[in-house]
Amino acid sequence: MIGKLKGVVDTLEEDHVILDVHGVGYLVHCSGRTLSALPRAGEAAALFIETHVREDQIRLFGFTSAAERDWFRLLQGIQGIGTKTALAVLSTLSASELTQAIALGDKTTVARAPGVGPRVATRIITELKDKMPGFSASEPLAAQLGGGVAPVQGGAAADAVSALVNLGYGVPQANAAIAAALRGAGEGAKTEVLIRLGLKELAK
Repeated sequence: MIGKLKGVVDTLEEDHVILDVHGVGYLVHCSGRTLSALPRAGEAAALFIETHVREDQIRLFGFTSAAERDWFRLLQGIQGIGTKTALAVLSTLSASELTQAIALGDKTTVARAPGVGPRVATRIITELKDKMPGFSASEPLAAQLGGGVAPVQGGAAADAVSALVNLGYGVPQANAAIAAALRGAGEGAKTEVLIRLGLKELAK
């Protein structure tokens, strides 16, 4: 099973890239966002790979981050969503934007993806709100602030910290994110505003 490929970009097409790895050209299907992030032909690139094996074919799907690959897997676990729709969602929204939209129940943002109407967007939010990939302590904000931020106390801020913890973040990282959000939004900010700003901090 292929988990990651490092090589040289050979050809970039509308929905895939051919990656030359030691003389072997791998055809890798990607989201539009991933393809736009790849370098020009002849330059080095690395992709996280999801391999689909069927009786009549083997297909490779490539992503610039493990988080994007995790979302691809999760999206396909929802009834009625296949690889095409999953890639459409990831072409429209980054991993952090998708995390934020689901955390806030923002079906309008999710429904921006081609082929995803309000009904499918609602299903995505409902089924994935408790399954979203967490972020490790190596995230920039956590690395800078994770060990030295006092716990956020009371009110909307405490509710926002709890929401981030429920999304899979560690308590120190959630505290750091909401502390940073408070500095930007002020003490009177509502919980949903703090969650949105906190997620942006964690995605930096």
